[in-house]
Amino acid sequence: MEKNFRFKLNGKTIDLASSPERMLLWVLRSDLELTGTKYSCGEGFCGACTVLVDNEPVLSCQFPLKEAEGKEVLTIEGLGKNGELHPLQDAFMQHNALQCGFCTPGMLLGAYALLLKNPEPSTKDIVDTMEGNLCRCGSYKRIIQAIQTAARTMRGERP
Repeated sequence: MEKNFRFKLNGKTIDLASSPERMLLWVLRSDLELTGTKYSCGEGFCGACTVLVDNEPVLSCQFPLKEAEGKEVLTIEGLGKNGELHPLQDAFMQHNALQCGFCTPGMLLGAYALLLKNPEPSTKDIVDTMEGNLCRCGSYKRIIQAIQTAARTMRGERP
């Protein structure tokens, strides 16, 4: 049975009718045509489908649409502003931390949530936070370096 839902998506109010139990991943990809959020394992183990809901990382393949009601959702499409890359996106490019790019949207959003809470994360903080995001290319060292660079940039320091 369909129900009407309203939430903010990348800063814009969304109204749509869908099944309350439908996973947010499929609403984003199929209904709203935001394909940056990736489907990978479908079981909540890999982190490729990570988006932020009220600035908290969630696995959208395991997150029912009804849980997004009245909340703010951020996808990779909303991370940069006015055609400019976010410092995290720029740092991932600088450090070649996005080899195949499949895990990158989830990695970036997980890292963004970390930096919102902790603008000066230690390497251990980064590793602990990012351990739920799997990278098939094995770019972990470069991902850590990119997050450290972005953190410095976001604090106004020279990278």
